Amino acid sequence: MKVAVVRNKVKTDGRVARFGQVCPESYGETTVRMVVDALRGAGHTVDIIRADKSLLAELEKFMPADPAAGGPTGMVFNMAYGIQGECRYTHAPAMLEMAGVPYTGSSPLGHALALDKVITKILMLHAGVPTPRWQVMRCPERKAEDLRFPLVVKPIHESTSFGLHLVRDQEELAAAVQAVVAKYEQDALVEEYVDGREVAVGLLGNDPPECLPLVEMDFGGRGLRAMTYDDKYHKRPDEPAKVCPAPVDDALAARLREFALVTFRACHCKDYARVDIRIDQAGQPFVLEINSMASLGAGGSFVTAAKQAGYTHPALVTRVLDVAHERYFGVPAPRDSAAERPPARRKEN
Repeated sequence: MKVAVVRNKVKTDGRVARFGQVCPESYGETTVRMVVDALRGAGHTVDIIRADKSLLAELEKFMPADPAAGGPTGMVFNMAYGIQGECRYTHAPAMLEMAGVPYTGSSPLGHALALDKVITKILMLHAGVPTPRWQVMRCPERKAEDLRFPLVVKPIHESTSFGLHLVRDQEELAAAVQAVVAKYEQDALVEEYVDGREVAVGLLGNDPPECLPLVEMDFGGRGLRAMTYDDKYHKRPDEPAKVCPAPVDDALAARLREFALVTFRACHCKDYARVDIRIDQAGQPFVLEINSMASLGAGGSFVTAAKQAGYTHPALVTRVLDVAHERYFGVPAPRDSAAERPPARRKEN
């Protein structure tokens, strides 16, 4: 099958004009190449296409509609975080929906809900999922009414811990809110910091998704016991170790998986995602957020969990493609040839 790996590059994508908040995220060349190699190894015909204003024209060249039936002749493996503006994760999927091209991952609806941390919290609460108490702030002089310090401050429409601050008093809160509004051009989410453990739950598939083994972040003795941008991009010498499977008892593990599944469904996510959960000193879980485009980088929590579940990286990539194809067409993605198949998933002990 023809598969277009669609991605963006920070500061180099084609656009009509520079307007709106620039997306700070893009997949690195190493991860993109690993995905391409995995898909080709599974027997697919693969091309890399930029998710910018040229996207639809390039897709039409690579995978034109079936001349007889008019239907799609290929699929997109979506690795595009967007270029600029609001709800950037939605941009490539929305273009693909308009053009009639199937793709991996969540729809514009799922990405929009997951990328808005406030909407995510409201949906979780309506579904019975606990989340830390919060409020939205834009004015630095505003008091954090009914919230208990320390507090976490972050932009409401970002991911990957961009702009995250841990504050312990009103003065630090004002400075953090001002910094978020100035840099990210959006309101700040202010929520109570949950002192305790942090666990990531990876989800793979649909109806129902598979819960991958739990991954705990081991912060050791460092002061800031929260995942930062530098941690996620491997820029800190004291980056927390990822412990998988997380050492939690069966009852707590079952609650964490259930909260992750409910959050996945409440936010209308598809194919794969990662849910981040804090556990307080009393053992009570609080869901922080859901990442509707969990990183496929080798050092990320999602890939760590998949490896523990028995997936090699090539097998994980092809599984993502297959679950998306099954969602659209009821069967795994067809191979073009008898090329090397992805390594089989190992049997669990």
